[in-house]
Amino acid sequence: MKKLINTDNFSLPVSFAVLIIIWESLVYILKTPDYLIPAPSMVVKALVDSFPILMRHTAVTLLEVILGFAAALILSVAVSLLMVRFRTLYKILWPYMIISQTIPLYILAPLFMIWFGFGILPKVLIVGLVCFFPITVAFVQGLTSTEPELDELLQVMRATPSQIMWKIRVPQAMPQFFSGLKIAAAYSVTGAVLSEWVGAQEGLGIFLTRSMKTFKTAALFADVMIIIVLSLAIFYAISFIEKKVIRRRIPL
Repeated sequence: MKKLINTDNFSLPVSFAVLIIIWESLVYILKTPDYLIPAPSMVVKALVDSFPILMRHTAVTLLEVILGFAAALILSVAVSLLMVRFRTLYKILWPYMIISQTIPLYILAPLFMIWFGFGILPKVLIVGLVCFFPITVAFVQGLTSTEPELDELLQVMRATPSQIMWKIRVPQAMPQFFSGLKIAAAYSVTGAVLSEWVGAQEGLGIFLTRSMKTFKTAALFADVMIIIVLSLAIFYAISFIEKKVIRRRIPL
């Protein structure tokens, strides 16, 4: 029987509305102090009251995310192509990439501040480091998982390794590449906020820290809302580009 209404389009907003209603009701019934868990209405009020300040901090964090993400994208593509083209380079770099992911960001962030100061550079480096690994892993996996028959066919046709790379491997690696981009997008804002905690003058991480220290929990939640919206906006922007680049893809 054909469904008259596609419930998939309403499941998320309905569940979100129910969650907000339950949250607001529980805070009202239990009379929870605002500094502990504010009601959603208080969070919205804090968002409206602090909107100009939040937008100023958001602009700083967004700039760090864009610069770090762009640097990671360029470096990941270059390193991935070289690692697939030269197997020795892959064997050398791959263990170091794995090791780099075992070091917690809250250890690297202070080191970067000591080495590069308290400007925007260490924040961009942290975001770049966070984004580099998922993009590179996904792209390398895509480049090395192409159909061997196509490689053999082009080799019979006397195609050069560069032609095989750009005509076969890179196009077929696009789905994995964009998957890595979307994972990196989800982490990029978090990386910028974590780096701002260590030392910065402006940014969503600084606003978060100041709200926490002054027990302005509603403002803290408003800051988190901005972080979520920012992460989702970047994620869906990449998904939009993916649909334009890859015309034949399986919808999520």
